[in-house]
Amino acid sequence: MRVIAGDLRSRRIAGISGDATRPTSDRLRETLFDILASRIRGATFLDAYAGTGAVGIEALSRGAAHAWFLERSRAALQVLRQNLASLDLEARSSVIAGPALLSIARFAAAIVFLDPPYTLDRELPAALDLLAATPPPLVVAQHSIRVPLRETFGVLRRTRVVKQGDNALSFFSSE
Repeated sequence: MRVIAGDLRSRRIAGISGDATRPTSDRLRETLFDILASRIRGATFLDAYAGTGAVGIEALSRGAAHAWFLERSRAALQVLRQNLASLDLEARSSVIAGPALLSIARFAAAIVFLDPPYTLDRELPAALDLLAATPPPLVVAQHSIRVPLRETFGVLRRTRVVKQGDNALSFFSSE
């Protein structure tokens, strides 16, 4: 994996083998950040189910002010911390170990990215319900095209869906 664009363009990011995480492909990350381009500079970003941190690192590379990384897998946490250290991003990031559902609503991020591993897709509605209680301006959920999501979660309303292969990005706004 690599950072697609921004200050860290082309820098390598270590990966994790196995299916404990769902890596966001370079192509899908590029699509996501093309859509977020006007909102990312200076924003706070929450990367829930962070895995290697590729999405949050991309946000930081493109000018996000701070990123929170939520991850529960010990193997993923080790790689995530190594990636942040190797890219000198520790001062602009916070790593929170543990299940995302226990801490997701504690952080007031402008953009929240949800990308649970394949085995935790069922957590998406619960995460969106938790976020709806104190809604961020934008939530993006990456999920299988075979996992249907409601159009609304409290005041969070789906405004866009982008499909690429077997993956979809669902954009929810509270504005």
